[in-house]
Amino acid sequence: MFALKKEYFFIIENIRDINLSNIKKTNKINIVYRSKKENENIGELNQFRRICKEKRVNFFTANNLTLASVLKADGIYISAFNKDLSIKKLKNSKFKIIGSAHNFKELHTKILQGCEKILFSRLFKTSYVSKPEFFGTVRYNLLKLKFKCNLVPLGGIRLANLNKLKIINCDSFAILSELKKKPAIISRLF
Repeated sequence: MFALKKEYFFIIENIRDINLSNIKKTNKINIVYRSKKENENIGELNQFRRICKEKRVNFFTANNLTLASVLKADGIYISAFNKDLSIKKLKNSKFKIIGSAHNFKELHTKILQGCEKILFSRLFKTSYVSKPEFFGTVRYNLLKLKFKCNLVPLGGIRLANLNKLKIINCDSFAILSELKKKPAIISRLF
């Protein structure tokens, strides 16, 4: 059950969702912190960010440039609902810009925003009742050929279908819900 890729994106909503002690010192891991809390515990986040630096883990904050500046994050993650085109001016800054999209319109917006990588959802079928559609391996590979941007598959990636990522034309992938259910997935990726 290995999925060897150049990069892995772990999307977390709480710093307790991931145990950094399981991560080896490689430059392959990217953590996207997208909390829904209004007031963050900056002290805990700074400590988490320090451990990320020690482990050579890239750290991104979601839609919060102020928090990214305070934590000296490696970049910013622009959610699919964020349509602000003024973000493109960050392209010349030290921040890396990554985004997410669920359809062609959002994908085009992320390209206009200057995102280096775009997490494109849903690769596999998910259990979400309100979101039944997914791309699958063939449609995703065709989409990757059509758009000349760096797409990162996201959605429905589980331990059961981890080997299917070998036939996907990508050098990275992103995981969200599987981290919460089975935190041991990190150790199986390497």
